[in-house]
Amino acid sequence: MRVGLTYDLKDDYLAQGYDKETCAEFDSIDTIDAIDAFLTSRGCKTERIGNIQALTHALATGNRWDLVFNIAEGLYGRGREAQVPALLDAYGIPYVFSDPLVLSLTLDKALTKRVVRDGGVPTADFQVIHSVHETNNTSLAFPLFVKPIAEGTGKGITSKSLVRTEKELRASAQDIHARFGQDALVEQYLPGREFTVGITGIGANARVIGVMEIHLLESADACGYTYDNKQQYEERVRYTLVNDAEAKTAGDVALSAWRLLGCRDGGRIDIRSDANGRPHFLEVNPLAGLHPVLGDLVILSKLAGLTYHDLLGRILDSALSDRARFPLDKKPSLTAYA
Repeated sequence: MRVGLTYDLKDDYLAQGYDKETCAEFDSIDTIDAIDAFLTSRGCKTERIGNIQALTHALATGNRWDLVFNIAEGLYGRGREAQVPALLDAYGIPYVFSDPLVLSLTLDKALTKRVVRDGGVPTADFQVIHSVHETNNTSLAFPLFVKPIAEGTGKGITSKSLVRTEKELRASAQDIHARFGQDALVEQYLPGREFTVGITGIGANARVIGVMEIHLLESADACGYTYDNKQQYEERVRYTLVNDAEAKTAGDVALSAWRLLGCRDGGRIDIRSDANGRPHFLEVNPLAGLHPVLGDLVILSKLAGLTYHDLLGRILDSALSDRARFPLDKKPSLTAYA
């Protein structure tokens, strides 16, 4: 089976002059090497395609693959994560991870919260701030938590994201508008425990890998899992796999959201509890980082007893077992790649 790899290589964008925060979600060559090695170990013939521009050129010159292992994040727009899958759909080429609809929806945190809320999944009350003038009219009670509406990897989340006054809310929203050119998502602050839940599979076959609690150390930003806390996790954060009643509820909430949103193959859902210990949906990452050492999903999986290849194996098997993803004349054989 020929498998193409699509990705955004961090070093390429840094060389073009983009700053580190802009490139935070992009992948290192270590990640590409590790995924390539795994696919080769499963008997696949791999081809490193690269970003959407490289994919467009390859398709235009007649290249095709039996499957694409897609981890491309994209650079511009709210639909940036959906660009590669949409192009692959247009050519009838199956791929790993979620489809364009899911990736477009889930990058917009407010739209995602509306969908999961309507589906009965608990999530904190929220408001979208389109203009700093709207900070005068919030119906939410302080304290509040403010973040960009369409970013990942903690980008835009700082020690000032937790706000307790209208003045602080205005300053935080204004900073997001200026730095990211995006609306600000304002949520009722949840003061309880914070979890991230790893999930593999699709639909009824989706399963929780484990529930990992995020413990902030004294050196960390105390308000939550900020960008700086994530970047300096070895000094600021301690992770533990948890299985108490509250953690199990967090896993149930995450799995309900995963299935409701139609996410595929593998990813993470972030959960935080309110003052009464009730877990609430925060956001979903359907393109979670797959660095062989770094990244919450990989760390969580190792705590749960899965090797890196075990995790990627579950993700690949989920894609291969979804027969509807493949053209009728290109149904894969699972046993051929076990």
